[in-house]
Amino acid sequence: MVHGEAWTLKEFFTYPNEYIYWTIQIVMYPFMTGLVAGAFVLSSLYHVFGVTQLKGIARFSLVFSFALLPVAMLPLMLHLQQPQRGIEVMMTPHFTSAIAAFGIVFSTYGMIVASELWFVYRKHFVESALRLRAIPQRSVPENLWHLLYSALTLGATDISHEALEADERAVKKLAAAGIPVACFLHGYAGFIFGSVKANALWMTPLMPVIFICSAVVSGIALCILTYILTMEIRKVLAARRRREYLELPSTEELKSAELHVVTMTTKYLVMFLVAAITLELLDLIFRGYTAMKSWDILRSVIYERDFVNIFVIQYGLGNLVPFIIFLTPGLTIRRALLGTSLVLLGVFMMRWNVVIGGQAFSSSLSGFMHYVLPIWPDSMETAKEGLVGALTVAVVPFCLFYLLNKVMPVFKDTH
Repeated sequence: MVHGEAWTLKEFFTYPNEYIYWTIQIVMYPFMTGLVAGAFVLSSLYHVFGVTQLKGIARFSLVFSFALLPVAMLPLMLHLQQPQRGIEVMMTPHFTSAIAAFGIVFSTYGMIVASELWFVYRKHFVESALRLRAIPQRSVPENLWHLLYSALTLGATDISHEALEADERAVKKLAAAGIPVACFLHGYAGFIFGSVKANALWMTPLMPVIFICSAVVSGIALCILTYILTMEIRKVLAARRRREYLELPSTEELKSAELHVVTMTTKYLVMFLVAAITLELLDLIFRGYTAMKSWDILRSVIYERDFVNIFVIQYGLGNLVPFIIFLTPGLTIRRALLGTSLVLLGVFMMRWNVVIGGQAFSSSLSGFMHYVLPIWPDSMETAKEGLVGALTVAVVPFCLFYLLNKVMPVFKDTH
């Protein structure tokens, strides 16, 4: 069976070798890289621009961005027919193609985020190593934790006031350098689509800018959503532990999501949301005004076949409804939870409409193709390119974030 035949339905006149080759994994790829960039930009609002109201969520978003980073490559690895060759992009980077440049950008961004995290948590590493070293008879887990924290200090055990101030200056410089790299990390994903001359829907110079703005929107929304859920889950688990084991939880575990932090963060979310909506509508209006040769079939895709996906789900539920929720006075935690969930839905549908909608019409301009998402896999290919593969990509960052939180606690004041 030809790759793509299992989930492609054809209508009217299409070429025999035309199928939906880029599936939901290619939808998840720009979506996940956008979350990486957006989460880092949110953390930089505090470290670089000094927005003190975001101090509580800045460290949270920085660790979450690092947890999202390895998952940015996972959709591509699942999509490749020979994933064992994917490492060649990282081992032999060059600038002759947008995909090959990914190795350089990804490596640079990973080193910046890892270095920034080390400076932020260096005091915690040193204090944890010294505390475990002072235990006379350590157990096996304590010995492992001691080795881990001792290695993470990298021999820099000075935690004086002057040393910590130097750490803060290093964090600020790294965060400032990471903002353009994070934007380029996701902007080049839009560049890949915008540079495809053979596809009328993708060929636009605005594509990288649209991807960057929507990336910041999705990253901020996911950080707000995860912050609220994590704080409430910790509170529920602490209360349950108190009932079952009569153990008094700490003050940090009993804290709820702080409304002023959520309110301030949503203000920046609305700003980037307005920019993203403006660019998307400007691109749509420009296409209709120029009305090039391919506009007839694009119009049938945008205004007829994908009308619900674009105007009802993406613009309606994903943009307009959250915009009203955030601008209505008296924002609550529940409304913020609903609004950020809808924003993530809107950004995901934007990626879906670009990737899947761009393949919905034939190169003959006289036929259409439909992507049927494999729900229940009947082979390894439909498992990777279907709902199972997409859910795997979506769950892995939260598992990594849970493990990173054990080493770098996001709710503990490290300075």
